[in-house]
Amino acid sequence: MTDINQEKRLAAQRSLEFVRDGMCLGLGSGSTAAIMLQLLGLRVREGLRVCGVPTSEMSRALAEREGIPIVGFDQVSHLDLTIDGADEVDPELNVIKGGGGALLREKIVASLSRRVVIIVDSHKQVQRLGAFALPVEVVQFAWRPLAERLGELGVQPVLRPGRDGHPLVTDEGNYILDCAFGRIEEPAALAARLNAMPGVVEHGLFVGLAHTLIVGSGEGTKVIERGGEI
Repeated sequence: MTDINQEKRLAAQRSLEFVRDGMCLGLGSGSTAAIMLQLLGLRVREGLRVCGVPTSEMSRALAEREGIPIVGFDQVSHLDLTIDGADEVDPELNVIKGGGGALLREKIVASLSRRVVIIVDSHKQVQRLGAFALPVEVVQFAWRPLAERLGELGVQPVLRPGRDGHPLVTDEGNYILDCAFGRIEEPAALAARLNAMPGVVEHGLFVGLAHTLIVGSGEGTKVIERGGEI
């Protein structure tokens, strides 16, 4: 097990301390969230009673394999807790997500959760967001003109390829434009500009959604609440 994988596992383990019997959970996507789902599945098989809304089809498949009961938003309207990973997180707990392509469902699930816990290895902590290219999910119908509009913000959007060499299609049938903004000084302002573009379905800036950050490191884990460490 590499050091990074160990850090991911430590963060995932710590996050389960927030899970209580009877909760309905948002089930995150990505490599760290996958470890969490495996650990959660073990607890479910030991008797923990929870249900979950997956943030991607990959997470759904893993949760089903682990025996975690799955529900949808036709059955529940809010979630008690979401545990998810991140590509970058700053000291204010603003987050970039979407490296795995699940940003739309991830943001919907986070927005409908009473508490959002982000779990990361120590390499995902940054002073300013932006070293990771920001994913912007757009409708297929107008992706070229949307790429041009995004280019007016000073970036060169890259249409994300899938494994087959064709453009990657998200679970909701859209394309992703990866935008290397560099250092993002005002995440909320950039988020507002992207939200105002017709045809932009969603973007990977999660501003003000995370309540708690759990960071795995060589020394163990640290828990940071929005507004300060505990």
